[in-house]
Amino acid sequence: MCNEKRERLISKNKVELRKNALNVLEKRYLKKDKNGNVVESPEDLFYRVAENIAQADKIYDEHANIDVLIRKFYISMSSLDFLPNSPTLMNAGRQLQQLSACFVLPIDDSMDSIFETLKNTALIHKSGGGTGFSFSRLRPKRDTVKTTSGVSSGPISFMQVFNAATEAIKQGGTRRGANMGILRVDHPDILDFIVCKDKNDSLNNFNISVAITKEFMLALESNRDYELYNPRNGTVIRKLNAAKVFDKIVHQAWKNGEPGIVFIDRINNYNPTPEVASIESTNPCGEQPLVPYESCNLGSINLSNFIKDGSISWKKLEETVKTAIHFLDNVIDMNNYPVQKIQEITRSNRKVGLGVMGWADMLFCLGIPYGSQNSITLAEKLMGFIQSKSHSASEELATKRGAFPNFKQSIYANGKPVRNATTTTIAPTGTIGMIASASGGIEPVFGLVYKRAHCLDNMEMYEVNSHFEKLAKEKGFYSVELMNEVADKGSICKCKRIPNEIKKVFVTSHDIFPEDHIRMQAAFQKFTDNAVSKTVNFPNSATEEDVKKVYVLSYKMGCKGVTVYRDGSRNEQVLNIANMKEKRIQDIIPRTRPKKTTGVTFLMRTGCGKMYVTVNEDDMGVCEVFTQLGKSGGCTSSQAEAVGRLISLSLRSGVDQQEIIDQLKGIRCPSSIIFDGGAVLSCADAIAKALETYGGEKANQTLFKSEIFVSESKNKEKFYTSDLTDNLLGTCPQCPECGEMLSFLENCPTCYNCGYSKCF
Repeated sequence: MCNEKRERLISKNKVELRKNALNVLEKRYLKKDKNGNVVESPEDLFYRVAENIAQADKIYDEHANIDVLIRKFYISMSSLDFLPNSPTLMNAGRQLQQLSACFVLPIDDSMDSIFETLKNTALIHKSGGGTGFSFSRLRPKRDTVKTTSGVSSGPISFMQVFNAATEAIKQGGTRRGANMGILRVDHPDILDFIVCKDKNDSLNNFNISVAITKEFMLALESNRDYELYNPRNGTVIRKLNAAKVFDKIVHQAWKNGEPGIVFIDRINNYNPTPEVASIESTNPCGEQPLVPYESCNLGSINLSNFIKDGSISWKKLEETVKTAIHFLDNVIDMNNYPVQKIQEITRSNRKVGLGVMGWADMLFCLGIPYGSQNSITLAEKLMGFIQSKSHSASEELATKRGAFPNFKQSIYANGKPVRNATTTTIAPTGTIGMIASASGGIEPVFGLVYKRAHCLDNMEMYEVNSHFEKLAKEKGFYSVELMNEVADKGSICKCKRIPNEIKKVFVTSHDIFPEDHIRMQAAFQKFTDNAVSKTVNFPNSATEEDVKKVYVLSYKMGCKGVTVYRDGSRNEQVLNIANMKEKRIQDIIPRTRPKKTTGVTFLMRTGCGKMYVTVNEDDMGVCEVFTQLGKSGGCTSSQAEAVGRLISLSLRSGVDQQEIIDQLKGIRCPSSIIFDGGAVLSCADAIAKALETYGGEKANQTLFKSEIFVSESKNKEKFYTSDLTDNLLGTCPQCPECGEMLSFLENCPTCYNCGYSKCF
């Protein structure tokens, strides 16, 4: 398309973005020069992507006039009707040109395979993709290793290796490395796997899920034992009681949201290419099951843009589905795959995943309460329509371009040729949902009003759901005071000034019964080729029995997996000292510092310069920490001094030294460095490691032990006791970049303020 046509297209189709959406684009998507200055507008971005992806048509017709297609792709994106996954927006038309979000890699039971996969993982993470693995082929810990006459360390030890490698890469600051780790429920190490994320700072670059088999569910139903198999030779190792294992899974999920579960046999029942390979794992958020070495590119339709005069515009939706499938199929050809084997498998199956976002927004516009029977019925009708039209679009492409190469080995072999082995997936749409100002995936909204920190004059501002704000003004009950009340309560259910008929419609995630979350997931799953990303939200008061009921219901209703999150469960155990709960905070009096103490001063190198950390002790143990950072003065030095004073106060108040280390260790700032063979992530992290060293030297241990890399974004939790702790339960962790509260989408913490996400 010539420059004149390009400028005319852009001028007639300007992108309308909310301020927060523009911030996300500027921070993570738009081109920057070598000095970090943004040199691309949102219109430039969408044109760049449209022009690049349209080029694939020339592969099938070298004389194709792609100007019409560029226009169609550009309008679809610039109007925010459809957006592809983040790597496509970031990389299409740029040097990297890696366009897929989802990858699954195999891990066989050999060192060669393990570290070949680790290398491929590094390449994928560097290019902006997320990876899923099944560790189920690895022999259990303490099993025989004939080549060395030793014993194996087991799957979890290798998960730690992958976690450390991910920590080291971090994808250049645009997308963070994310992994899914799966272990079959019949693996001998399953009990250790279930609790491998018992502490919130362990394996922090992994989501984990247990692969539940049909055999296990039958054993659970009849309350009997089931068999564990050694993957090395297929022999039965021992038996476990299914109910006890299930209770352990439920307890951990109740405690901190992990592990999730995937019904692996059900997933393989819907595997479109079973003769090619079995499905062992999914992408990090669980919505995309893939065979080994397969990738998939996703995109989502913004449903809130398809309401006209109070009803759904089905014709516009059909046209957008057709355009989106064409776009996603082109992505497969334009993609620069990080590994040759991935290119071969992906182009042989040509899976794409078209999904939706803005489902909660659509229900607001239609006046239908999320979770009601009307919403379930509409979900099935809507997704059934999208599924049908996406299959038709794939069939139409097949007539022009041919069926996907593995078609004869697929479940479609005796039917109409299709271009793509799958066409639909429901993804969480974390950051692209922010760009479109749409609710994420098929989730209910987390809140109707958010408080946001405003950098100008330290003001506090509110971001209000646009549909709620519009209706509030139309009905005459909008006020700043009311928005403040809604932000504080997180729901409008108890706001007396809001009419009841509006309260019924504008529900948030915690206003909805957990069973209705599952019913909604099942409704969309019924008409989705791949899987559905969905988190079942529980209040903090939910019991383990509540979680168990949801897990069982998800299986009975045909879901392919389920993830739960109980509000506040990620940072509930701030302090783990039993006798402290019996004391009121005003009763805790620090012991007096003696006139003479003994200790050691450590030189720690940090991104802010040399830090000297002095650790002193009295007759009762470590009692104080002093810090000196480079030259005296400055905000950083004063903050380091403040941290030292608070640590000293806590130590003399009886707080366990390890608890302090756990709270500080892993806090990350922009100036991380490598020092003495390990990562120093911040000044707080350096202080923690100095404390750890002091204790370790007394036990003849080394500074970093076997831990070379530590957690990415340890929540900046504070020290609270007794009723102060109780008041904090139910809060979400903070964003490590802007400090706002995070929301959990498929166990991926996501910030609606700055766009930070662990996985997206």
